[in-house]
Amino acid sequence: MSRFVHHTTALTGRSLRHILRSPDTIITTALTPIAMMLLFVYVFGAAIDTGESGNYVNYLLPGILLMTVASGIAYTAYRLFMDVSGGIFERLMSMPIARSAVLWGHVLTSVVANLIALALVVLVAVAMGFRSGAGVLAWLGVVGILTLFTLALTWLAVIPGLAAKSADAVSGLSFPLIFLPFISSAFMPTDGMPGPVEWFAEHQPVTPIVNSIRSLYAEQPAGEDLWLALAWCVGLLILAYAMAMRVYHRKIA
Repeated sequence: MSRFVHHTTALTGRSLRHILRSPDTIITTALTPIAMMLLFVYVFGAAIDTGESGNYVNYLLPGILLMTVASGIAYTAYRLFMDVSGGIFERLMSMPIARSAVLWGHVLTSVVANLIALALVVLVAVAMGFRSGAGVLAWLGVVGILTLFTLALTWLAVIPGLAAKSADAVSGLSFPLIFLPFISSAFMPTDGMPGPVEWFAEHQPVTPIVNSIRSLYAEQPAGEDLWLALAWCVGLLILAYAMAMRVYHRKIA
């Protein structure tokens, strides 16, 4: 275990140095969600009835945070693809290191980079009028859900990062995930949607995750949404990790 931790720490430091030398990746990750937040608050916000009083940015922010994570994991897949296609992956595998440490280095880097991007988005939301009276425990709950969600999507991104044949194939990973919040409660309540769309919105992972985060920072009981959000995040994490490790073992076999 100590060997695995030491090697993972070293490889995470390597990946983080790439981020520090190219901080524009974090800025780009946050740029699209921030643009969406500005568009919906200042252009469409007055026309959207959420059934709640207060600034629309308070309602919108959870969905924007999930879009930020979806945007960020594309860079994880791309960095891993570049290591594989550039021969770095095979070079690392030839060294006496813990095999899974190579993947965990990229995964932990993704978590750190995404948390920084999420902090940037929250700062912009505060400048736009976002306010919350939630306590420390509620905010720790929000961070915990977002971290679990980031881990799940990052392990999902590992799969094309290992298996893709071109950079174009890797770059397209995030687009379906970025637009998934549009068919959820992220931008408006689901009860005003057409029947089939409402059913899909209520039974996909984004809606309970968004509702849980919204309830936590609004100091309201999250109830069933919180358990559903945790179940979705943990379930997706386990499934994505199992699939990623299967692809990984095939890659190094």
